[in-house]
Amino acid sequence: MTLVVAWLQAFVLTQLVECPIAAACFAGQEPRRSRRYALCFFASLATHPLVWFVFPELGFRYLATVELAELWAWLTEAGFYWLVFPGARLERVLLASLAANAASLTLGFVVRAATGWL
Repeated sequence: MTLVVAWLQAFVLTQLVECPIAAACFAGQEPRRSRRYALCFFASLATHPLVWFVFPELGFRYLATVELAELWAWLTEAGFYWLVFPGARLERVLLASLAANAASLTLGFVVRAATGWL
């Protein structure tokens, strides 16, 4: 399996996990569910390719790479949510991004441990 195919599969899995969590967190800021999902999709689209293709090339050990990449994804997505969901409190955007990213990271580790995939 090529790295791009593995990334695409992981990206789809990430979207299936993160979008419902993050979108639910912003129901009070945006009543249109489709718009919430679209914005959450784009937040992850902005971070996921770099997590997969750039951070591993920085030369850090695996754990440091994961920590830096996830910290960057969490804060970048929180910043995106802060911009696109006017009126959302800072605590909400940080928690929404943390919850979504933690869930997909955890599922990724489980899938990797169980199947060797990812």
